[in-house]
Amino acid sequence: MKKYWSSSESSWSEKGRRYGLITIEKNLSDEQKILLSSIGRLMEKYDAAYWRGLASKGEYPEEFVKETEELSFASIPIPKEYGGSGLGLREASLVLEEINALGGSSQPFHGQYYLSYVFSKFASQLLKEKYLTQMTGGKLRMQAFALTEPEAGSDSTRIKTLAHKSGDHYVINGHKIFISRVKHSDLMVLVARTTPYEKVEKKVDGITLFLVDLRDAKGMDVHEIKTMINTQTCEVFIKDLKVPTENVIGEPDQGFRYLLRVLNPERILIAAECVGDARWFVEKSVDYAGRRVVFGKPIGTNQAIQFPIAQVYANLLAAETITWQAATMYDNGADEKELGKYANIAKYLAAECSTKAADAAMDIYGGYGMTTDMDIERKFKENRLYRIAPVSQNLVLGYIGHNVLGLPRSY
Repeated sequence: MKKYWSSSESSWSEKGRRYGLITIEKNLSDEQKILLSSIGRLMEKYDAAYWRGLASKGEYPEEFVKETEELSFASIPIPKEYGGSGLGLREASLVLEEINALGGSSQPFHGQYYLSYVFSKFASQLLKEKYLTQMTGGKLRMQAFALTEPEAGSDSTRIKTLAHKSGDHYVINGHKIFISRVKHSDLMVLVARTTPYEKVEKKVDGITLFLVDLRDAKGMDVHEIKTMINTQTCEVFIKDLKVPTENVIGEPDQGFRYLLRVLNPERILIAAECVGDARWFVEKSVDYAGRRVVFGKPIGTNQAIQFPIAQVYANLLAAETITWQAATMYDNGADEKELGKYANIAKYLAAECSTKAADAAMDIYGGYGMTTDMDIERKFKENRLYRIAPVSQNLVLGYIGHNVLGLPRSY
């Protein structure tokens, strides 16, 4: 299996950087620089035309994901003892940010990153030896996370999918919705109640995480949901699905605390993707504003064009800074409550910034922005998702109001 790093890699420099708009100084290590250089070369192959073609057909980027596996990008979070790179959330964030900054979409495999972190920390030794070693070689994918239900989105404690123990396995019944990549993954982390909501003292109790091997799972009816972007998201009906007891991640009934350990890195990684999108939109806007001539001069000479781009860029520096800080805190083992504050704020600022960047680019390109050939409309639609997922902006503000500022709970 090829590695993205080697002593024969060409030297890295800011001046020779192939990839998108340079923003904050992150004091990158040599390995992180090589990582970014490798992403730059990979994205030369999987350029805008590739992603545009996939979007028009609603297809999964199989070739791209397969090559990321061959180059060991997919195994970045997996510990070295299982054949992975054993790198942190900072490196994972760099990969996702750079893919998006170069016009691609890291959504097809970002789930494997945050799921790998929680799996590596809380799964049993048996599960890790059985599955992680195969994931590092690209033989298995763990990209699906089944949490959301039709009547339990943001309030995850209200899930109704129920698992009851029967001998050496659990039997699970329920209904999940907006589950991305389930048709393109070998493994899925499924969240279910092992004790009904009505029977627990604390609403966070009675939740369990299961690893479902989709290759031989029986009792799942999967239907793709067509959305405005190319997400491969599905609705999953679960009837008498059998999962071995050994496939419980962590302790039964204690899954909510593990779930929180998924959500913080997920928010940070999503923030990194939004930062990448914002960089892409700013770079495209600056380029077009400098060469598009109207009334005898480039439109970039007008303050009505300059100011929105400049405002987005200022916000981008702030969003990128706190996202990098949040990733650093995670890698350094920060307190979960403090990490939760920075993870949520990073996601909020980055999603706000990338949305404004998308709006500005669409205004600057005008009618051309609506055409598929410019890719503005594709990235515009892709980016809009992150104002509502994995958590809405208003819920983040509610979290900050109550958990950070100490105001009465609003939800």
